[in-house]
Amino acid sequence: MSKPTARERLAEAAFALFDERGYEQTTVDDITERAGLGRTTFFRHYRSKDDVIFPDHDRMLEEIAERLRTTSQDTALAAVSDAVRLVLLHDLARRRYALTSRVPALRDREIATVARYQRLFREFIAAWLADAALEPGTGGPDPLRAELMAAAVVAAHNHILRRWLRGESTDPVREVDDALRLVAGLFTAPAGGTGEGGTTIVAFRAGQDIDALLPELRRLAAQG
Repeated sequence: MSKPTARERLAEAAFALFDERGYEQTTVDDITERAGLGRTTFFRHYRSKDDVIFPDHDRMLEEIAERLRTTSQDTALAAVSDAVRLVLLHDLARRRYALTSRVPALRDREIATVARYQRLFREFIAAWLADAALEPGTGGPDPLRAELMAAAVVAAHNHILRRWLRGESTDPVREVDDALRLVAGLFTAPAGGTGEGGTTIVAFRAGQDIDALLPELRRLAAQG
């Protein structure tokens, strides 16, 4: 097993102290003392204690973008599902979500970060759908469909992350796979079309928790 880097030691010390003392009560000096490192080393890696919590999103976004660019999956949602696993299983994802859930000062930054992931997924799905729309008879690009698909992917990821955080999920990877299969089912036309005169409407309303939405989503998916 490789020795933790200074950056990793600082992050581990910071999160341990946030859990023990609280975010507001923890200082940079506390973090460096716990990690056995100096302030100069801290500021070489992080600009502030906030950056310990949100350090790797740029790198993670690049990694996800690369995964999407090189995907061998047959559908946009399958490719995005692969990328979602990277986010879910990131080393600090669960601890960061727990911290930002209980510290209002950090919540806005977490929301903005989630929006960056959703935008990346939306752009990828929109590009994929645009390519598919070049085929005759497809009706052209559908930006709204891409927006809804990306929102559903993020909602599924956040739902599983919350369950994992509360200790309700022992196998989050399996659960996220199941959730994303449900999402794929919502946006995949059933064989033979929707049937004569049939229409399926999927509605997303801001402020509704995914737990409240799932029963209705399943019902709509079953109607196919």
